[in-house]
Amino acid sequence: MTIQLRRATGHDLDALFRLEQSAFTGDRFSRRQLWHLLNRAHAETWVLERDAEALTPVRLLGYGTLLFRHGSTRARLYSFCVHPEFRGSGLGRQLLEALEGATRGRDCTRLGLEVRADNRAALALYRRMGFRLERWLPEYYQDGCAAWQMVKALEPAAPGAQGC
Repeated sequence: MTIQLRRATGHDLDALFRLEQSAFTGDRFSRRQLWHLLNRAHAETWVLERDAEALTPVRLLGYGTLLFRHGSTRARLYSFCVHPEFRGSGLGRQLLEALEGATRGRDCTRLGLEVRADNRAALALYRRMGFRLERWLPEYYQDGCAAWQMVKALEPAAPGAQGC
């Protein structure tokens, strides 16, 4: 299986929406919200996709969206998703490494995120990747589930980076 990592475009909207529907039961982005993230927000969305010759209809394997704020050195991992059929395959780590690279390229020194307190697999991945627990957020999600806010210090970017 050949996998490509690339920055998302407006042409990915339908596939992103389908992935969002299959991966999450609540707190899902609407098509309109995804469109905004792709076209208007101060954000970058990256996708992992497989080659067209794949034997299954699943082409978009995962995505992650980073939010940036002018004048801030902290970026936010706003959404992170791996298709349910491919969880545990190492694709989440690969995608997260690429997102961190995109963040460093903007001269950010910290990357933050929120994760469901009951999502043990995601918590374990983020911890393995160097994120640390920063703050407990009670009743953060739509269904009342709490979240952990996590943060990772990033190495300084190379000279000439464009800034957050």
